[in-house]
Amino acid sequence: MTATANHVQIAPSVLAADFGRLAQQVRDADAAGADLIHVDVMDGRFVPNISFGEVVVDAIRSATDLPLNLHLMVHEPDRLLPGLMKSAADQVLVHAEACAHLHRTVGYVKEQGSQVGVAINPATPIAAVEEVLPDLDIVLVMTVNPGFGGQSFIPSALAKLRRLHRIIQEKGYHAKLEVDGGVKADATARDSVAAGAEILVAGTAIFNREQSVAEAMAALRASVDGLAPGKT
Repeated sequence: MTATANHVQIAPSVLAADFGRLAQQVRDADAAGADLIHVDVMDGRFVPNISFGEVVVDAIRSATDLPLNLHLMVHEPDRLLPGLMKSAADQVLVHAEACAHLHRTVGYVKEQGSQVGVAINPATPIAAVEEVLPDLDIVLVMTVNPGFGGQSFIPSALAKLRRLHRIIQEKGYHAKLEVDGGVKADATARDSVAAGAEILVAGTAIFNREQSVAEAMAALRASVDGLAPGKT
């Protein structure tokens, strides 16, 4: 789907997919109108769980032509970047809390020709990312504490979104705001967009037993239809 200035992008998170049918679930999301595929890489250190490695990311890449929104929830991501970026080099997001030298890591990703983003956890202040904001394509505001799917949206994250949106607009930066965690086809999606979010990551809201992927995507899309990021 072609993005417009007011188009809210939806990035289904395959962390919530049926791993036994992972390629098909990715293809279902693609066919249902996803804009991006969100891929969480977890190392068991930065977050408690372990998820995907390079081989699985390669398999996801082969299942779709959509951009991969690669979210590295790993300690010292510089160690893994060269291997992961061989195939999943569309959008690479690292955590401010996990990088010893964030500016260097951001620069490395950009030098490889990828869009670069930085994620911040619920308790992490905006100041952690402010110095690299001019270089970023995406800022990911975690609306849950990272590491587990199916958590509830943290409402206080909306204030952080609004502050970041204001800074980006006032400074003329081009970074898009992304939210990840507890987003559903309800007020969590609408309020996130009103606060400035342009990319919505959704896991169990898309991959669940109650709806087909197409039905879930349609419901989430309808919940933000006509909304412009940062407009109430």
